Amino acid sequence: MKKRMLKIWDWLDDRTGVSALVVPLATHLVPPGAKWSYVFGSATLFCFMLQVVTGIGLSLLYQPSVETAYESLKYISNQAVLGSWLRGMHYFGASGMILLMGIHMIRVYLMAVYKFPREMQWITGIVLLLLTIVMGFTGQLLRWDDTGVWSAVVAAEQLGRIPLIGKSIAYFLIGGETIGGYTLSRFYAYHVFVVPALLFAFTAFHVYLVFRNGISEPPKRGRLLGKEDYRDWYEGMLKKEGVPFFPFAAWRDVVFGTVVILIITFLAIYKGAPELLGPPRPDSIYANPKPDWYLSWVFAIFALMPPKIESYVIAFGPLIILFLMFAVPFLSKRKERHPMRRPWAIIGVVFTVMVIIAFTVEGMRSPWSPKFDTKPLPADIVDNSSAEVVKGAQLFYDKGCLYCHKIGEYGGARGPDLTQIEYRLTSSEMVIRIVNGGGNMPAFGGSLSESELAALVAFLKAKKADK
Repeated sequence: MKKRMLKIWDWLDDRTGVSALVVPLATHLVPPGAKWSYVFGSATLFCFMLQVVTGIGLSLLYQPSVETAYESLKYISNQAVLGSWLRGMHYFGASGMILLMGIHMIRVYLMAVYKFPREMQWITGIVLLLLTIVMGFTGQLLRWDDTGVWSAVVAAEQLGRIPLIGKSIAYFLIGGETIGGYTLSRFYAYHVFVVPALLFAFTAFHVYLVFRNGISEPPKRGRLLGKEDYRDWYEGMLKKEGVPFFPFAAWRDVVFGTVVILIITFLAIYKGAPELLGPPRPDSIYANPKPDWYLSWVFAIFALMPPKIESYVIAFGPLIILFLMFAVPFLSKRKERHPMRRPWAIIGVVFTVMVIIAFTVEGMRSPWSPKFDTKPLPADIVDNSSAEVVKGAQLFYDKGCLYCHKIGEYGGARGPDLTQIEYRLTSSEMVIRIVNGGGNMPAFGGSLSESELAALVAFLKAKKADK
């Protein structure tokens, strides 16, 4: 049996030349210090392959039309065998891919891997990061629920504000003036064909560059190497100290990649697929779109910045950031590569990570958005001995006031907390504010009767339990 299998292998190898391709890659020499901090790039590749496999599985059941897309996802999530797990794997795989790619980029930047001769590896890495984010964004709309559709609407509106070319970009993104069936078809094409093809091409080119230029060595303090002497030093170092990629380095990639897949599997089983928030309703005034967590920091930045500068930030912000990212290899002229000798690199990374984390947390909370899913106030929050106060509490909910104002632990955070408003405003001041509105608060003078207005004020003036 063994001889027969060897003969089959010899025949396949002779016709395909597999060993001529694989053996040089497996025996490729790598620096001996390339250990656990080097596994994030390969783990990202593991996640990408997981996305391909789970994406194919989902595409066998998903129906990309406005009439059936949402229902097909409901079927996958609730009825198909292992459907919820499959969606969960795809969702958490996307999150893992973006997170690991970010960590990999940080490691590359801190260790100055972008310096000669690996400038193109840095550039292709940035392209891969952007393509991965685009994959996540386009995939969100394919859920064809309220959040996915309205997120695309918000993105198109923001892009449309870019001077001169904004409307053309927005039109190209959604395939028309408004969201419709052509938008879903276009996003499906982006997500399933266009972006994956680019990801495959740039991933192959990126991996080729890694093997062509070699895996970077761990930087050492005081070891200054420039373009004129780096290649000779690197090749000499590999001849003296280098170890074959397989098995000395590959086993760490396999172990860490397997752990990542197991974590994603656990999350998919424990948490399941992301919730579908109902079919899209273009006429809804209560839509509160939120992007997935990895884009929530961008969502928060645009929500919190002054409206006067939004158009300028949208137009020039991404261009400046992308220019600086692509220009990093060409702006950094020093020969020093060790991060401790490049303190501004460490400071820049720490500051950027802290800003992204802070805005991500704020974006997940989104206090600037009304909380449309809030429930009516329970009876023990206010004094229910007065019928007028009870009526006012009900009006406070029915008129949508609780969406934006907190009473105790209930309600939204868009407006001021009104738990102890009885100590801050008089009855007359409350009437003026309710009738005339102000800021983002609408005027309710035309929609409230005198008795309703009195009941609202009575409720606000009553002592409320801070629960």
